[in-house]
Amino acid sequence: MFLLALLEAAGLAKFGAALGAGIAAIGAGLGIGRIGSAAMEAIARQPESAGEVKMNMIIAAALVEGVSLFAVIVCLLCLFM
Repeated sequence: MFLLALLEAAGLAKFGAALGAGIAAIGAGLGIGRIGSAAMEAIARQPESAGEVKMNMIIAAALVEGVSLFAVIVCLLCLFM
């Protein structure tokens, strides 16, 4: 009985870790998509500020990607612990 409960808990933990990693990746994709969309709209409205907008877009996308990578790594560590 106890062994079965441990196996079920381990299976649920692996499922939760995989689900968390997937949600983090989807969230990062949506966030970067919104950043790119807003940057393209800003460049279309004021083409002379394209350089500043691109730089800020790349910095914001890198920050979002870094957070999502951290979340995926934490989920994978939970998966193998």
